[in-house]
Amino acid sequence: MTRRKFQKLNVEPGLCLKCRGSKHLCGRAYCPLLTHKTATLTLSRFGNKNLYGSSPPSVFIGRYGYPRVRIAPLVPPMTGDTSIYDFPENWIRLPIDSILSMRFSLVRAYMHVDVRRPETGEVEAVREIALSSSPVDVDVLLKKKPSGIMFDEHVPPLGPASPVEKLRVEDNPRIERPVEKVFGDVDMKAVEAAVYLYRSGVPVSRIARIFSVGALGLKGKRRLVPTRWSITAVDDILSRYLIEKVKDLEELGEILVYTRKTIRNFFAAILLPGRWSYEWIEAWFPHTVWNPTNTLEVEGDWEGYWGRKTYASLGGCYYATRLAVAEHMYFRLKRQARVLVLREIYEGFFAPIGVWFVRENVRKMFESKPYRASSVAEAIRYVSRFTRLSAGDWVKSSRLLRETSLQKSILEWVRSLG
Repeated sequence: MTRRKFQKLNVEPGLCLKCRGSKHLCGRAYCPLLTHKTATLTLSRFGNKNLYGSSPPSVFIGRYGYPRVRIAPLVPPMTGDTSIYDFPENWIRLPIDSILSMRFSLVRAYMHVDVRRPETGEVEAVREIALSSSPVDVDVLLKKKPSGIMFDEHVPPLGPASPVEKLRVEDNPRIERPVEKVFGDVDMKAVEAAVYLYRSGVPVSRIARIFSVGALGLKGKRRLVPTRWSITAVDDILSRYLIEKVKDLEELGEILVYTRKTIRNFFAAILLPGRWSYEWIEAWFPHTVWNPTNTLEVEGDWEGYWGRKTYASLGGCYYATRLAVAEHMYFRLKRQARVLVLREIYEGFFAPIGVWFVRENVRKMFESKPYRASSVAEAIRYVSRFTRLSAGDWVKSSRLLRETSLQKSILEWVRSLG
């Protein structure tokens, strides 16, 4: 690679010689050189317009131009078991470089369709792929050589794209009985169908995929849903379902603290006695994905016992985390509580790889043994041993912690009156 290309990647060549993609000396969470080479190699495989491969299965529905959007099966130039390519629940154990390599090899063979007409022949072929529980062989004739890759904060990274000339599904998709049931039931609402699939053990990522292709809902009401929106919608639907059940549980009788550090990110959760409430706070350090400035940015959002009626300001991560929290409360602790989840994002985390990263890391965090604190102050001090923000900064940023401190101050004042 020439010096100019190193400069374009904003990498010092000398560091690469010392690091060789293993030590992350440039400060990034992934190797930009290897990622660049992977993307270049992937694009070089597509020397013509013919593409034959096994879709994981995976599909993508865009949002630009809504209601007329791009819809595409994602197909790699290889056959066999490619299921891991679109299974975020199993990505937690993989380095980001490997995830990017897999995702960049998935070609978006797109066509333009109206989301209000999900019964056309073009959509039916894509829907067949989306409903399958295992890889599906697809034969595609593209109009031109695919190009470009795509990053998105909600959706896993996407490989090169090209408009499709002809698309043929070569396999008979394997459709599980619960999926077949909700697809065929035109009297079941989409929300009920999503919950039914979840209770049947279908992974969240698959439910979002099925939701996106207009396979759920009442007759005449089914619509294609952009992938970005379907992911958040499913996280929202499932977490609300669980939260209503959590509210019937006894209140937590102790203070629990969970922590997890991974890939230039730190997560922590403080669970406090009380009725259900939830808060999500992110601290983006300078020179990260969504904070290219030189100053720290801290943002948060929350909901009380009765939930929220407006869309969370922090978007998909808020709902992805809420689902992981609700799962832990209902399935493991079997208690309700006031829950604060914190996330610090450090310099070098430059790859927006989707909200799955947050959901799966918070799930993983809750698998660890919690620290039991005797007071809120002790819980905050414990978390601050791992964070770069001070305890005072977290308290100032957290509505839940401020309210807890205020309630304690009022209680102490009342007690002082005798």
